[in-house]
Amino acid sequence: MNRSERLHALERARENAPFLRGAASRWPECVDLFVEQGPDVALAGFEIDGNLPLSAQLRRRRDALALVTALADLSGDWTLEQVTRSLSDFADGAIDRALGAAIDERVPGAPLLGFSVIALGKLGSRELNYSSDIDLILLYDPDHLPRREKDDAGESAVRIARRFVQLLQERDADGYVARVDLRLRPASEVTPIALPVNAAISHYESQALGWERAAFIRARAAGGDMALGQRFLESIQPFIWRRAIDYGVIEEIRRVGQRIRDHYAGGQNFGPGYDLKRGRGGIREVEFFLQAQQLIHGGRDPSLRQPATLDAAAALRLAGHLDGHGAEVLSNAYRALRSAEHRVQMIGDKQTHELPKREEALDAVARLDGCGDGKAFIESLRPHVHEIAQRFDRIVADGPAHLPANPERLAEALKRYGLDDPEAAVRLIGNWRSGRVRSLRSGPARAAFEAMLPTMVEAIAAAPDPVHALNRFADIVEGIPSGINFYRLIEARPELARLLARILSHAPALAQQLGRRPSLLDGLLDRSTFDPLPDAESFAETLEEETAPLEYDLALDRARALVGEKRFALGVQLIDGKADPLEIAAGYSRVAEGAIQALAARTIREFEIQHGRFDNDGLVILGLGRLGGETLTFASDLDIIFLFDAPTGEASNGARPLGPSDYYNRLASRIISALSVPTAAGPLYEVDTRLRPQGVKGSLATSIHAFHAYQLREAWTWEHMALTRARPVFGSAAAQQKACEVLADIFGAERDPAKTIADAAAMREEMAQHKPPRGKLDLKLGPGGLVDGEFAIHTRQLISREGLDPDLEVVINALHARELAPDSLLDDMKLLTGMLVILRLVAPDTRGPSRSARELLAELTGYPDWKALMAAHDAARSRIADYWKQVKEDR
Repeated sequence: MNRSERLHALERARENAPFLRGAASRWPECVDLFVEQGPDVALAGFEIDGNLPLSAQLRRRRDALALVTALADLSGDWTLEQVTRSLSDFADGAIDRALGAAIDERVPGAPLLGFSVIALGKLGSRELNYSSDIDLILLYDPDHLPRREKDDAGESAVRIARRFVQLLQERDADGYVARVDLRLRPASEVTPIALPVNAAISHYESQALGWERAAFIRARAAGGDMALGQRFLESIQPFIWRRAIDYGVIEEIRRVGQRIRDHYAGGQNFGPGYDLKRGRGGIREVEFFLQAQQLIHGGRDPSLRQPATLDAAAALRLAGHLDGHGAEVLSNAYRALRSAEHRVQMIGDKQTHELPKREEALDAVARLDGCGDGKAFIESLRPHVHEIAQRFDRIVADGPAHLPANPERLAEALKRYGLDDPEAAVRLIGNWRSGRVRSLRSGPARAAFEAMLPTMVEAIAAAPDPVHALNRFADIVEGIPSGINFYRLIEARPELARLLARILSHAPALAQQLGRRPSLLDGLLDRSTFDPLPDAESFAETLEEETAPLEYDLALDRARALVGEKRFALGVQLIDGKADPLEIAAGYSRVAEGAIQALAARTIREFEIQHGRFDNDGLVILGLGRLGGETLTFASDLDIIFLFDAPTGEASNGARPLGPSDYYNRLASRIISALSVPTAAGPLYEVDTRLRPQGVKGSLATSIHAFHAYQLREAWTWEHMALTRARPVFGSAAAQQKACEVLADIFGAERDPAKTIADAAAMREEMAQHKPPRGKLDLKLGPGGLVDGEFAIHTRQLISREGLDPDLEVVINALHARELAPDSLLDDMKLLTGMLVILRLVAPDTRGPSRSARELLAELTGYPDWKALMAAHDAARSRIADYWKQVKEDR
């Protein structure tokens, strides 16, 4: 900024703002430094007599700061953010010095320990007004509070607090430092002005109101014992940021917003007398609008936990919860209204938010801003107010009309929504409204349910299979213990109702998951839900980060919740056509592998506490079957083998040492439990270890050396066939390398082709007798199914020693290159695998999918209809059956 612009700002201040005119006469050296060198030099260049009492020092510094900050604002030297940060930084320093003085008066020389000042509101977010009060909560720790020997801790804390407030807000000849508002503390009407920190934590954990969550978005430790303040804030984070999305916050903010509009009715209409802070379309409504989105989504996305309003708007835009235009409009409006509010307050250094009603006073505000007159000033603000009001109106507006209570009128309404059989729906809704359903026993839950019901009924009526969708929705409503957030979520996000109806129509497995854990629907609001899943190692790191601070049992619960969310999201991606079925199968596999890595590592650490460890980290877990080949379905077991590499004759180095065999077998058992035992968060995976040497009769864990010897001397051919899809999914690099070398040696051995084929054929025949196919669509066990294809492929692998890779696509391509597999085999196996992945969700019993499920199968596999898909399916199975027959005849 140049000198002429600063002089113009100074001129406007002297002519239109009595307070600034007086301050300029009191601080001429600040004025000169500002005009010649700018606000930063002006603030750094003036000095306050250090011999003055602290109260005088603070008041005079505040007076000079108010002048320089106002001039920097009016001249454009500083942005709004710089202005509010300067005011907030001064307040922080004043708080610290006033508190130090208050403590020193009672206990001379005592450190600033045991007493913390928590800032909320605009000071908490470092957005302090030009003439604002400061919202504070005062906390103390009785064990560390400085006090005289016989003083009661609570009484001492209150005395310190009173003196602290007096030093800041008492007016004298030098003015004041800051008006202090302590009413945001817990139960302020009955509690002392300083609270024990543990009592405050207890309040927010058990008794706090919804509006207090919004208040703490902008909370921070601003003075005193910063470690104490930070401990308090960290303790109440779960209260503020809830991982399960709570749409009740919208209702709470709607009520508060409406109460403000009603209470300040005189300042609601835009024009002279308009309340810039609390009026319709004012500053408070921008803050409320953004805070609602932060509270809804911030529990899952820490990037949204931004205290400052403009930072919050930017974060919501980046996360996709606020469109770019909306973020820009709200940010520009906020800047305009905050700047206007500052102009109003600069006039007389008063805590006011209203535009003057008198024409000459309004003109003075306009001229101070650099605008021609009051009318032009108001017109410059009008579009901003209009934009804010429109957006906030959507929150405070009444909710949707409820469905009628009268059965006949209800049936008519359901027909209008498009339900073909409204009578069944009338009976269900009547039961839900009877008071017998557990999730609908509280008043708020019933209110949320009734508000949601029209949206959900409309989505069900438009669903691919309304009958199944309605019945499965009934299972959820009647099965969950509490549904208030579930119902609020559907009401607030109608697009989720459409997706939910599609899930309920097509995927009973996902519907059952939702019935056990309705909060799974929350995750679908996160844009990253539909991103490609990262590799197994990255997911394992995420699991380890989330579970590291928790006790072992709680860590298992948390892992189950996170894995369940990922598996559910993958299922939804599949049902909604967001990804190819084979990509989903690979995603299920990466989730499982990440879970194995994270839970095995955590279990090992727990095991080592008692039993110690061996020097070489010798455990290896092999994944086989669909886990090894990365083609898991929603319902797949985990086929694994535990191997270990440890020196014989040694014992582990813990308090309760074990030899290698006992050590690794007990450890394997613990890992299986970590992966499979249901906890409070539900089940995780079924684990199958029967492919280990000697099957169920053998040890859970086998040394790599013994495994190698067994496979070369005793193993059946079918065991080697199973190993063709084996790969390490956990273990140190050295141990994994040893396991891979053993596998290579097993497959490198020469075989009698005739015996290998005969063994494979006999095993397949035995399997067919003990596990016959369950209907035509048993894609695994039926003739020409996946098992026949895999038997043919693995037989050719063992004999030719070609394509020795767990990935069947790699194997088939290698065999085809040697003319050991037909051209069609890869596409045929992909088709059947894709159908299997889908059917495990839509028709788990394989006995015949519903009409809507058949349509979905055709859609997701790229066929125009069910008939075309079945023609391709029949042809693929016929070719696979021929291939298996050809392999068997090679002998």
